[in-house]
Amino acid sequence: MSRKTSLALVLVVLAAFLGYGAWRVLLAPSDLPPEGFARGNGRIEADLVDISTRLAGRVAEITVREGDLVQPGDVLAVMDTTELAAQKMRAEAAVASAQAAVTVAQAGIAQAAARLALSQSNLARAETLGARGVITVEDLDITRTQGQLDAAGLTAAQATVIAKERAVDAEAAVLREIEARINDSTLHAPQAGRVLYRLAQPGEVLGGGGKVLTLVSLGDIYMEFFLPATAAPRVLLGDEARIIVDVMPGIAVPATVSFIAPQAQFTPKQVETVAERESLMFRIRVRIPQELVAGHLAQVKTGVRGVAWVRLAWPDGTVLDWPAGLTPPLVSALPGTDK
Repeated sequence: MSRKTSLALVLVVLAAFLGYGAWRVLLAPSDLPPEGFARGNGRIEADLVDISTRLAGRVAEITVREGDLVQPGDVLAVMDTTELAAQKMRAEAAVASAQAAVTVAQAGIAQAAARLALSQSNLARAETLGARGVITVEDLDITRTQGQLDAAGLTAAQATVIAKERAVDAEAAVLREIEARINDSTLHAPQAGRVLYRLAQPGEVLGGGGKVLTLVSLGDIYMEFFLPATAAPRVLLGDEARIIVDVMPGIAVPATVSFIAPQAQFTPKQVETVAERESLMFRIRVRIPQELVAGHLAQVKTGVRGVAWVRLAWPDGTVLDWPAGLTPPLVSALPGTDK
């Protein structure tokens, strides 16, 4: 190859390189968001809820599997209650015995009242006879003292009834405590969610507070992302947002700005770009409306990556329209929607 040919080839390659660079700088579509909007990378997230036992015991049954959707109040697991059932029977017998003691004590009141009535009648008769001199003063004093003793007996009988009734209350409290333990042995779903992990199996013995299941809460589905200080102060709490997940790029899911960090931080390692990780950024959370989540529970998957879009506020109050593809929210395109 001649020297002229080599030089020409080098010039052609250089021109092509410079041309491509100029196209990238001047003509290629910009990767920046439109003016007045900001976006950040994130993933669909939800809070985790541990389903734990309140008391130590053996797992009798687990009614759900990993991946199952559950609703508030659904039975998730049942602990063995054989011992508690025996304790309940003893407590019920103790309550019945205490109630019988109250009945006996109430009969004692009736007896004491009858004795007091007789003593009062005898005293009235003795006072009449004493005034006539028929009986001695000593006999009158004996009759009066007997009346006082019978009055004290009635007071004691009444106090005994009160004490027996308090004993019934105490035994009933023990029974209610045992019943509460039995109720706590059935583990219910506290909220709508999806079973993420089964951490125990039937037959295993767990200590108090032992974890049986972990649920992904579907009551608060959100995406967190980070924005620089140039954009974050212009994001308004409660303002509209949009979420586009990677697996469905043609769908803009409506959301609401639910949290803006009060101070900047170094972003965590899972943030997509090195430039973002090395900058001080503000953490922002956008939340998907609960009614939208409730209508598409089968499609809700946490961990799915995507992009969150927010609209920036202008000093003069100008509200920009959402760019094409982000408005109107393309909810109708979600799988399982009939609209």
